[in-house]
Amino acid sequence: MVLGAGAHAQTAAATDFPNKPVTLVTPFAAGSGPDAVLRLVSDKLSRLWNQRVVVDNKPGGGGFIAIEQARRAAPDGYTLLQLDSEHIAALPHLYKSRNFVTLQHFDPVASLFRTPFFVAVGSDSKYKTMTDLIADAKAHPGQVSYGSWGVGSPGHLGGQQLDALAGTRMQHVPYREVSQLFANVGSGDVPWSFASIPSSQGIYKAGKLRYIAIAAPKRIPQMPDVPTMAEAGGPASLEVNSFVSLLAPKGVSPAIKAKINADVAKVIADPEIRARFDTFAFEPLAWSPEEIERNAEAKSKVYGELVRIGNISLE
Repeated sequence: MVLGAGAHAQTAAATDFPNKPVTLVTPFAAGSGPDAVLRLVSDKLSRLWNQRVVVDNKPGGGGFIAIEQARRAAPDGYTLLQLDSEHIAALPHLYKSRNFVTLQHFDPVASLFRTPFFVAVGSDSKYKTMTDLIADAKAHPGQVSYGSWGVGSPGHLGGQQLDALAGTRMQHVPYREVSQLFANVGSGDVPWSFASIPSSQGIYKAGKLRYIAIAAPKRIPQMPDVPTMAEAGGPASLEVNSFVSLLAPKGVSPAIKAKINADVAKVIADPEIRARFDTFAFEPLAWSPEEIERNAEAKSKVYGELVRIGNISLE
C-alpha cells in the first residue's frame, strides 16, 4: 500500500508539473548553435506548460560552472542542464583526478539534436579529397596540423580518431575562439579542421572554406555535394558527431522524467524548430533516457581509448 501511495503521489506531481518557472542551465555561450536551439525550445515549452522557462548561460570552466550550478539544484525537474555528448562521455576521461562521472550525478531526461562534422580546408588548399590529406600526413609525420575549438572537443578527438584509423600522426592546434580557428583554416595558417555548419558558415559563405568530406556514413541534404568520409577516400568507419541532451540532477521521479521527455519530443517536432534545425544541419532526436545513456556509453568507450592513446588531459 505504501509503494502504491508513493507511485500515486509521483503521478500526481507529474500531472501538476510544472507549477512554477523552470530553469535550463547551459554551458554554451549566448548566440552559439546549442544556445539558439535551447531558446527556441524554452519558448515552445513555456507556451506548452504555461510557465516561464528561463535559459541560464554559464559558459566556462570546461562546462563545470554550469554542471556545478545544476548539480546543487533539487531533483524535481525544475532545473535542467543542457549538455553535449562530450560533457557526458569525455569529461570523466579528461579530468581523471576530479573523479567526476557525469551520469553518476545526472539523469538523462530528453534529447534535442545531433550535429555532424565536416572536414574543412581553405578554399585554396591543395587538399581536394581525404586521400590527398591522408597521403600528405603520411609523407610528413608530425608536420601536418589541424585545428579545433579546444582540447577534448569533438574536433580534437575526431582528429585523434582519424590518426588512429588512417595510421597518420598529425599535430593538434587548440583555439579559444571558434571564429579565429576558421579564419585561420580559411587563410591556410592551419591546414584543416573539423567543422559544423553553424560554427563555420560565416567563413564558408565568404568563399574562404571548402568542405571535402562529412564524417558520416551518408551525405546530408543541406550539403548534397559534399562526399562521405568513405567516398572522399578516408576511413569508412570514422564518424564524428555530437549530440545534445537535457539532464536533471540525479533522483528526479520517473513520472516527471517521462513527462519532460514527451513534452520536449513534442516541441522538437514543431515545424518552426525543424526549419531552424535544417539551417544548422542538426538532426532532431527523440531518444528515451535509456537511449541517451546507451549512446553516451558508446561514445565514452571510444573517447576513453582516444584519451588514453593520445595521453590527453585537461588537468
